[in-house]
Amino acid sequence: MNVDQHGRVYYVDHVEKRTTWDRPEPLPPSWERRVDNMGRIYYVDHFTRTTTWQRPTLESVRNYEQWQLQRSQLQGAMQQFNQRFIYGDFSSTQNKEFDPLGPLPHGWEKRTDSNGRVYFVNHNTRITQWEDPRSQGQLNEKPLPEGWEMRFTVDGIPYFVDHNRRTTTYIDPRTGKSALDNGPQIAYVRDFKAKVHYFRFWCQQLAMPQHIKITVSRKTLFEDSFQQIMSFSPQDLRRRLWVIFPGEEGLDYGGVAREWFFLLSHEVLNPMYCLFEYAGKDNYCLQINPASYINPDHLKYFRFIGRFIAMALFHGKFIDTGFSLPFYKRILNKPVGLKDLESVDPEFYNSLIWVKENDIEECGLEMFFSVDKEILGEIKSHDLKPNGSNILVTEENKEEYIRLVAEWRLSRGVEEQTQAFFEGFNEILPQQYLQYFDAKELEVLLCGMQEIDLNDWQRHTIYRHYTRTSRQIVWFWQFVKEIDNEKRMRLLQFVTGTCRLPVGGFADLMGINGPQKFCIEKVGKENWLPRSHTCFNRLDLPPYKNYEQLKEKLLFAIEETEGFGQE
Repeated sequence: MNVDQHGRVYYVDHVEKRTTWDRPEPLPPSWERRVDNMGRIYYVDHFTRTTTWQRPTLESVRNYEQWQLQRSQLQGAMQQFNQRFIYGDFSSTQNKEFDPLGPLPHGWEKRTDSNGRVYFVNHNTRITQWEDPRSQGQLNEKPLPEGWEMRFTVDGIPYFVDHNRRTTTYIDPRTGKSALDNGPQIAYVRDFKAKVHYFRFWCQQLAMPQHIKITVSRKTLFEDSFQQIMSFSPQDLRRRLWVIFPGEEGLDYGGVAREWFFLLSHEVLNPMYCLFEYAGKDNYCLQINPASYINPDHLKYFRFIGRFIAMALFHGKFIDTGFSLPFYKRILNKPVGLKDLESVDPEFYNSLIWVKENDIEECGLEMFFSVDKEILGEIKSHDLKPNGSNILVTEENKEEYIRLVAEWRLSRGVEEQTQAFFEGFNEILPQQYLQYFDAKELEVLLCGMQEIDLNDWQRHTIYRHYTRTSRQIVWFWQFVKEIDNEKRMRLLQFVTGTCRLPVGGFADLMGINGPQKFCIEKVGKENWLPRSHTCFNRLDLPPYKNYEQLKEKLLFAIEETEGFGQE
């Protein structure tokens, strides 16, 4: 134990050569510290016969036991998982060929050659061609000039062949724009179903013929899956998946692969891998663990997980647990900012809002463009800008400080992990193929949604300054009954921040302080839009004068905006 120049007590670990502010704890019972032949420290749990790079604490052991308890309950969760869908009866038509361009023109036929390449036959003129005859009318308004043809690279990017000059180019001769600028040439659409249609269509363009076999043991699911997925080329992973559990051989028509995605997505949450952590106190959303570097192979694992998540999207499979909305924004290459902090760290968010709304010079608050971060008990200082530890935050520059500190909080210490994740992700599915989705739609695409039980929702909703018989509450439930399941999911996302419900339904909704029921509170004036507080599962519903006004405002809030009116 030592004392620094400011009188603060800190502790020195002479074995691991590091310091910490926290008083060191002894290892939990049954644990032992060892060193491998490369000099790396690891820990052995003689009770479970497992090892980990992360020094165990009583809290981490409790987290692991909680994870094991969840794992033992997976059978019940799997039944609910199998009921997820994207919209309508999509799951029942998932194995059918999906084509958003509609039927072929009269006299045309779609075929596949011996190499698995799709081509088209025009029986009217008795000619064949590689280009889809519907593409010109659907993807661009004008036909290609005479002698030109549109083809696709292995990554699904369109390019153009000029047979007159025998040259190729990425520049569309009709528009003069490069196909590399925006990825697939898809017209922007707001309708979620249409977006999914287009996405599935472009995935089909990337798909490779035949199938690959993935053989994994249930006992060593994570390591087996890691070895298998990383041994295949990205092109192979775009083939149809045939997943085999030894001793359970049979034909995989999608059910075994679906179970594999479910089980593996839960396995990567194992605290002993130290790869992900919960974004907040609720148990819904995950984010990259900045302490993952304690695992020497963590970057290889993140590249593997990037491939795995892209495979789930590409093959139309769902995963068990989703990520935080800021992480989805990163997948979509969309900027993150102060608003995104609220769902991840509400206390830190509120402190920045206070700084924004108050005169820090009058309050005598002394801050600099630097922050302290603690990882595994070790505190390090980080400058938000060059020489930031010597730059005082003032009223004039506090907006810059808030922006920089919010960006840092959302990406602190995980830059390398994020890069490794996207390296693996883009090998399977280039990110530009998702550019037309927003973060909430991407969550549905990856995690699916389930049929929402309206009676369960009503039973477990509480009211503030309203009662069950208030006109606005009666209108609210009338609105929920009238809309389809997709809009109900969007409403649920708007208020709770996620489209997924726990196994116990609305009764088990979690908030920042633990169990938190869905709440509707009377707030604002009739010309206000509804607001939501996702950490408290609370909807601020103004006292609208009639049903049509309430319906209009709610639809605008859940459909027309992303993040609008959310705290």
